[in-house]
Amino acid sequence: MRLLFLAVLRRHTGNAVTAERVRDHLEAAGHVCLLKDAFDLESSSEVAHLIRAENLEAALALHLYRGGRLLQGHGIPFGIIFGGTDLNEDVKQREKNEVMGRVLGEARFAVAFTESMKETAQTQWPHARDKIYIQSQGVMTVPNAAFNWNTFLHRSGINQSADNLHIFLLVCGLRHVKDPLYLVDAFSEWHREEPNVYMVIVGPEAMDLEVPVLARNIPGNAAVVKHEVTGLLFSDPQDFVQLAKRLVREPALEKELVANGREYVRRYHSWQAERDTYQNLVRTLEGSTGE
Repeated sequence: MRLLFLAVLRRHTGNAVTAERVRDHLEAAGHVCLLKDAFDLESSSEVAHLIRAENLEAALALHLYRGGRLLQGHGIPFGIIFGGTDLNEDVKQREKNEVMGRVLGEARFAVAFTESMKETAQTQWPHARDKIYIQSQGVMTVPNAAFNWNTFLHRSGINQSADNLHIFLLVCGLRHVKDPLYLVDAFSEWHREEPNVYMVIVGPEAMDLEVPVLARNIPGNAAVVKHEVTGLLFSDPQDFVQLAKRLVREPALEKELVANGREYVRRYHSWQAERDTYQNLVRTLEGSTGE
């Protein structure tokens, strides 16, 4: 099947990483998946032209509002993947909320990343509750035994052994709420007090690395990280430093967070289960026409 996949594709963001991963799942099942940046398509007529020119049979969109609204009324079946922006921000704006409700009415299915996202969507749009799915459970393993911390530190300009350091990885995107410089001032002050603590800013990362997670307390993070169970949630830079110092002081807490985080990823964010979910849902689009 020839599929159009709309997503916001700014580099190094969660949207772009997720879109590439989902496209890989679909192409592994034999589909042709044309991935396009939703921001490059300014109108529904442009999408209609693209569908005709590429002989596309069905579609998928990441973000109910940003991508899904462009798929209405074209006579091809489509599915939706909720983004955090849909349920944490756009849902609060009446006009966008109404648009998203209409998109869900036409969509054949919608996928939420977490149970809390699914519950929020079902509350907002009860008419679509039976077509909202959550990614299923399974087992996930990522080989990372070959990673050499000392080599990484040397390349980062930190000329000390990893055995003597406490290193915090800042996983971030580009939106204001994920500002990569949010913690710099507070962390720099701590580093001046204790030179063996460092912060390293990186792109995509995850609980599966078997390191404790400290995340900013915003809805998207809180849906995944449960405070003092699968990780720690901080409200401001000073709070982050205090929680980080607690991790350094309490190795038992670090060990517990690592174990719980790893188990959470294994149960709820399985790469194989995610692949199975999207491949199975997209099959429901085959051989059908838009309503």
